Amino acid sequence: MTNATARAAEPAPIKACTVCRDVQNFDLLIEDMETELGEAWGDLSYHDAAVFLTQTEANTLDFIAIAMDEEDEKHVGVIVDLIKTARDHDVDVIVIAEEVSPMVLHQLLKQGAKEFVPYPLPEGALHEAIERLKAPAPQPAAAAPEAKVTKLKPTGDREGVVMPVHSLAGGAGGTTFAVNLAWELATISKDDAPRVCVLDFDLQMGAVATYLDLPQREAVFELLTNTDTMDSESFMQALQPYEDKLHVLTAPAEMLPLDLLTPEDIERIIDTAAANFDYVIVDMPSTVVMWTETVLTKAHVYFTLMELDMRSAQNALRMIRALKSEDLPVEKLRYIMNRAPKFTDMAGKSRLKRLAESLDISIEVQLPDGGKAVTEANDQGTPLAEAAKKNPLRKEIQKLAESAHALNQAAASGS
Repeated sequence: MTNATARAAEPAPIKACTVCRDVQNFDLLIEDMETELGEAWGDLSYHDAAVFLTQTEANTLDFIAIAMDEEDEKHVGVIVDLIKTARDHDVDVIVIAEEVSPMVLHQLLKQGAKEFVPYPLPEGALHEAIERLKAPAPQPAAAAPEAKVTKLKPTGDREGVVMPVHSLAGGAGGTTFAVNLAWELATISKDDAPRVCVLDFDLQMGAVATYLDLPQREAVFELLTNTDTMDSESFMQALQPYEDKLHVLTAPAEMLPLDLLTPEDIERIIDTAAANFDYVIVDMPSTVVMWTETVLTKAHVYFTLMELDMRSAQNALRMIRALKSEDLPVEKLRYIMNRAPKFTDMAGKSRLKRLAESLDISIEVQLPDGGKAVTEANDQGTPLAEAAKKNPLRKEIQKLAESAHALNQAAASGS
């Protein structure tokens, strides 16, 4: 055999391994691993993986994918040790989990697992997780600014207005609306400005911190996972101040399962926020989760952002049906059309009218398209009022904030 033939016969180096009790229980994972890596992957048991990671043959590994279900929870100690071994040998870990409790997932992520993907695998989810692992780590020069400590003291004597914001489709502008509404309320008066906070409850894709150029702190994660010991003081210390006027509970720095929080956790956080602030803006995930009902029940008004397209219409219909089937207060929903048709767009106005009639809803607010200035302001971490004061979107959000504040003051005075 020639050297060239020998080299050609050598198997490709193993770039990844699945680690599980029985890989045949995860047939979709097998398919996705073959799609992503061809023959450059293997399968190991927990015991074999612990041994293999310490050998020189493991130097070619990019990652291991630990696949587990509820039966594996009794082996969580072994899995934690495996994650620590992989971390010590610079091998990334993806956790593939089916019906595993949130607290177990929290423990695995805290011990060093880089990614979590639910099973059955959503289309493209494993590919996206692998791509995130490949992404270069942020350089120190681009690190987030140092966290500031809020100077605001807890009062515990407020009855804050709770206003969640929920995008009915990706890109509908919910976070942009939430951040700018909060800022307009926080700056509505120079002499007697209300106390305003934003709660970013999108545990996986939360962007409020990005839109306000705030760091994401470990204190948030600690607060969310220990709400039973939370008081007003610890809640306030977990907040980030923006210009000492707006206070934000950012999303955690790491991507977490949405069901990590229970309805009781959410209720405690909202109640504490409402006791210390005049307005509580809640940026919700676009996904409906088990604690969405809790937020809706606590809300004074529940803003739903949509666009003039079929996906928004279909998602609005699904949400209305779901709320009605559970006898939940669907009347709290306030529909906001983002990037609404211009005054001269008669065809667009006609489509908007037909959409509202077909859904049997009233679209009470129509927000104009703010254009490129909105994206630029978000990327710079600055509210529109600071970056593009005369932007038409900013003006409409300002009007809505003034109207909401006037109604709240009238209700408070009993007039």
